[in-house]
Amino acid sequence: MLRVYSNNRSRDCQGVSRRDFVQAGSLALGSLTLPSLLAARAASGQSFVQDKSVVLLYLSGGASHIETFDPKMTAPVGNRSVTGEVSTNIPGVTFGGTFPLLAKHADKLAVIRSFSHSVGSHPDAHVHVLSGGTDPVGKQQSGFSMGSCYTRLRGTNHPDTGLPTYALLTEREIDGQYRMEFARVHKGSWPGDLGGSYAPFEHQVGWSGEESGAKQNNNPLAANMKLNMPVGVLENRLQLLRSIDRFNRQLHGNSQMDDLDKFTGQATDLILGGAAEAFDYEKEDRRLVERYDTSQIKIGHKLFRPSTLGKQMLVARRLCEAGCGFVTVHSAGWDMHADDNNPGMVTGMDVLGRSMDQAVSVFLEDIEERGLSEKILLVITGDFGRTPKVNRKGGRDHWAKLGTLAFAGGGLRMGQVIGQSARNADVPGTTPISTPQMMSTVMHTLFDVGEMRLHPGLPPALARLIENGQPIQELLS
Repeated sequence: MLRVYSNNRSRDCQGVSRRDFVQAGSLALGSLTLPSLLAARAASGQSFVQDKSVVLLYLSGGASHIETFDPKMTAPVGNRSVTGEVSTNIPGVTFGGTFPLLAKHADKLAVIRSFSHSVGSHPDAHVHVLSGGTDPVGKQQSGFSMGSCYTRLRGTNHPDTGLPTYALLTEREIDGQYRMEFARVHKGSWPGDLGGSYAPFEHQVGWSGEESGAKQNNNPLAANMKLNMPVGVLENRLQLLRSIDRFNRQLHGNSQMDDLDKFTGQATDLILGGAAEAFDYEKEDRRLVERYDTSQIKIGHKLFRPSTLGKQMLVARRLCEAGCGFVTVHSAGWDMHADDNNPGMVTGMDVLGRSMDQAVSVFLEDIEERGLSEKILLVITGDFGRTPKVNRKGGRDHWAKLGTLAFAGGGLRMGQVIGQSARNADVPGTTPISTPQMMSTVMHTLFDVGEMRLHPGLPPALARLIENGQPIQELLS
């Protein structure tokens, strides 16, 4: 018997574990459990699911809308960007001064300058934004994360590769403020009443060997998987399986046996680590890894670690390419009050802004080079924005009336600025874009809503949520 062990025992309503991609069952005489599972899933394919995926770059702590994508240099001194501005490749459009690389890719972005909600505390705002507004106040008395919603409709695993639909890429944090943000993004990624099967699969890139150059084990399944069979026995069983398959093909002479070969191969790849390798960025060309590598930038306030945001974004791309549908990348530390626990705007943007500038720029170049720009939608946002007025210590405080929101790829209309802030960058100067509109835009990218209406078996409340949502119209082709 071959077993691949997992600590997670939660199951969906069909009794299938969300960790099926690492729990292959048994290899008995003549059959693999997993090929049958994969074949069944493929046969019941959901035609309303688009061949697209989402990477949500979550700027935890509340990224300043002013120092990111709305520098507002026409505002009074004390309101305008303290990092200045940089011209983009879109005439008349500028970004904050720490984004010179992203400025060259502005034509690949759509920036929202009127994104607004009303939840002003960190714990509640994390829940509200990550839920796409399905929790209006962030108290977890209703709603669920956007990733969990998508997982409930698409299924917990990709039917071909077995990879989890929903992944959360975090990092081990040592700075006190960063650790709080780590806990908050977990809270906001909850599945709500949908059930534990639709929670995200978490992975950390790992930074402890960055400075020494020591090779890290970036396979998140290594500690969770156990092959309870000698390799020789496994090969004997696989050979026996192939022999019996050939006999069955000769006996029955139908095409189903040819189809089964495909799923047997997929199952074997998963068992031997093929799916797990999607999490390992070291499988990439070294030159590409070096382009993504942000470890030369040290992030923190009291305690510092190398930035791994670049490698997190690389893993996110690998996961999307291999079948994940919704990947949240957590970037902590954007709470820039200039107090005992947080840096001011200039210092904070110098580290986190530069990390984001490099990581996102290379990500956009990478997916374009791989022909994935239409298939991967990048969403950049955070819990809220920052006060338009810089405080006396050089920081900005909590401000939910405007926040950072930008999109890239996914087949949406890029190269534009949607909405405007008012003169002092304090409130929307045009019609506000809401959190539910952000979620609706994401879901309309991931699902064919017209086709979805033809599937009466879907959970009615979720189907209505997607079908009745109002996406940001300017983004739709």
